[in-house]
Amino acid sequence: MKPKKKKEILKKKESPRAIGKEYSFFEDVFDVARQIPKGRVTSFGAIANYLGTKLSARMVGWAMNGAHQANPPVPAQRVVNRNGMLTGKAHFSTPTKMEELLAKEKVEVKNDTVVDFEKLFWDPAKELEI
Repeated sequence: MKPKKKKEILKKKESPRAIGKEYSFFEDVFDVARQIPKGRVTSFGAIANYLGTKLSARMVGWAMNGAHQANPPVPAQRVVNRNGMLTGKAHFSTPTKMEELLAKEKVEVKNDTVVDFEKLFWDPAKELEI
Protein backbone atom coordinates (compact mmCIF):
# COMPACT_ATOMS: atom_id res chain seq x y z
CA MET A 1 0.00 0.00 0.00
CA LYS A 2 1.43 3.36 -1.02
CA PRO A 3 1.83 5.66 2.00
CA LYS A 4 -0.69 8.48 2.11
CA LYS A 5 0.50 12.00 2.51
CA LYS A 6 -0.57 13.81 5.66
CA LYS A 7 -2.64 16.18 3.56
CA GLU A 8 -4.73 13.25 2.21
CA ILE A 9 -5.56 12.05 5.72
CA LEU A 10 -6.56 15.56 6.72
CA LYS A 11 -8.88 15.71 3.73
CA LYS A 12 -10.54 12.54 5.02
CA LYS A 13 -11.07 14.26 8.37
CA GLU A 14 -12.77 17.21 6.71
CA SER A 15 -14.77 15.24 4.17
CA PRO A 16 -17.21 13.40 6.51
CA ARG A 17 -18.22 16.68 8.13
CA ALA A 18 -18.97 18.14 4.73
CA ILE A 19 -21.43 15.34 3.91
CA GLY A 20 -23.10 15.34 7.31
CA LYS A 21 -21.40 12.29 8.84
CA GLU A 22 -19.69 12.23 12.20
CA TYR A 23 -15.93 12.69 12.34
CA SER A 24 -14.15 9.55 13.56
CA PHE A 25 -10.83 9.80 15.39
CA PHE A 26 -10.69 6.00 15.34
CA GLU A 27 -10.89 5.95 11.54
CA ASP A 28 -7.99 8.42 11.34
CA VAL A 29 -5.99 6.16 13.67
CA PHE A 30 -6.84 3.15 11.50
CA ASP A 31 -5.77 5.05 8.34
CA VAL A 32 -2.34 5.75 9.85
CA ALA A 33 -1.91 2.23 11.22
CA ARG A 34 -2.71 0.71 7.81
CA GLN A 35 0.31 2.55 6.41
CA ILE A 36 2.87 1.06 8.82
CA PRO A 37 5.11 -1.10 6.63
CA LYS A 38 5.47 -4.82 7.33
CA GLY A 39 8.42 -5.44 9.60
CA ARG A 40 8.14 -2.01 11.25
CA VAL A 41 6.37 -0.79 14.39
CA THR A 42 5.17 2.50 15.79
CA SER A 43 3.78 3.69 19.10
CA PHE A 44 0.40 4.89 20.29
CA GLY A 45 1.97 8.28 21.05
CA ALA A 46 3.57 8.61 17.61
CA ILE A 47 0.17 8.13 15.96
CA ALA A 48 -1.46 10.60 18.36
CA ASN A 49 1.28 13.15 17.68
CA TYR A 50 0.88 12.75 13.93
CA LEU A 51 -2.86 13.34 14.20
CA GLY A 52 -2.24 16.55 16.14
CA THR A 53 -3.41 15.21 19.50
CA LYS A 54 -0.09 14.53 21.20
CA LEU A 55 -1.69 13.82 24.58
CA SER A 56 -4.16 11.26 23.18
CA ALA A 57 -1.95 8.16 23.10
CA ARG A 58 -4.44 6.40 25.35
CA MET A 59 -7.25 7.12 22.86
CA VAL A 60 -5.10 5.59 20.11
CA GLY A 61 -4.87 2.52 22.36
CA TRP A 62 -8.65 2.40 22.63
CA ALA A 63 -8.86 2.60 18.84
CA MET A 64 -6.42 -0.30 18.50
CA ASN A 65 -8.57 -2.33 20.92
CA GLY A 66 -11.43 -2.05 18.43
CA ALA A 67 -9.31 -2.42 15.30
CA HIS A 68 -10.07 -6.13 14.96
CA GLN A 69 -13.54 -5.35 13.60
CA ALA A 70 -12.34 -2.68 11.14
CA ASN A 71 -12.61 -3.17 7.42
CA PRO A 72 -10.23 -3.01 5.64
CA PRO A 73 -8.10 -4.79 8.25
CA VAL A 74 -5.82 -2.81 10.56
CA PRO A 75 -2.39 -4.28 11.42
CA ALA A 76 -2.81 -3.54 15.14
CA GLN A 77 0.14 -5.80 15.98
CA ARG A 78 2.45 -3.07 14.64
CA VAL A 79 1.37 -0.55 17.29
CA VAL A 80 3.17 -0.89 20.62
CA ASN A 81 3.90 1.35 23.59
CA ARG A 82 6.67 3.97 23.67
CA ASN A 83 9.19 1.42 24.95
CA GLY A 84 8.35 -1.22 22.34
CA MET A 85 6.29 -3.36 24.72
CA LEU A 86 3.31 -5.38 23.45
CA THR A 87 0.87 -3.75 25.87
CA GLY A 88 -2.07 -4.42 23.53
CA LYS A 89 -1.57 -8.19 23.37
CA ALA A 90 -4.49 -8.85 25.72
CA HIS A 91 -6.86 -7.60 23.03
CA PHE A 92 -5.87 -10.24 20.48
CA SER A 93 -7.63 -13.60 20.11
CA THR A 94 -4.91 -15.36 22.15
CA PRO A 95 -2.22 -14.00 24.49
CA THR A 96 0.50 -14.88 21.94
CA LYS A 97 -1.26 -13.79 18.73
CA MET A 98 0.30 -10.29 18.60
CA GLU A 99 3.80 -11.73 18.93
CA GLU A 100 3.02 -14.44 16.34
CA LEU A 101 1.84 -11.84 13.82
CA LEU A 102 4.99 -9.77 14.38
CA ALA A 103 7.17 -12.88 14.01
CA LYS A 104 5.60 -13.52 10.58
CA GLU A 105 6.87 -10.05 9.64
CA LYS A 106 10.38 -10.87 10.94
CA VAL A 107 9.98 -8.62 14.01
CA GLU A 108 11.71 -10.28 16.94
CA VAL A 109 10.10 -10.03 20.37
CA LYS A 110 11.67 -10.98 23.70
CA ASN A 111 9.92 -10.67 27.05
CA ASP A 112 6.95 -8.96 25.35
CA THR A 113 9.23 -6.22 23.96
CA VAL A 114 10.28 -5.58 20.35
CA VAL A 115 13.99 -6.25 19.89
CA ASP A 116 15.74 -3.33 18.13
CA PHE A 117 12.69 -1.15 18.71
CA GLU A 118 14.55 2.07 17.84
CA LYS A 119 15.78 0.56 14.55
CA LEU A 120 12.32 -0.72 13.57
CA PHE A 121 10.43 2.36 14.75
CA TRP A 122 8.29 3.99 12.06
CA ASP A 123 7.40 7.61 12.80
CA PRO A 124 4.37 8.76 10.81
CA ALA A 125 5.32 12.42 11.39
CA LYS A 126 8.52 11.79 9.39
CA GLU A 127 7.34 9.10 6.98
CA LEU A 128 4.07 10.76 5.95
CA GLU A 129 5.31 14.32 5.53
CA ILE A 130 3.33 16.71 3.39
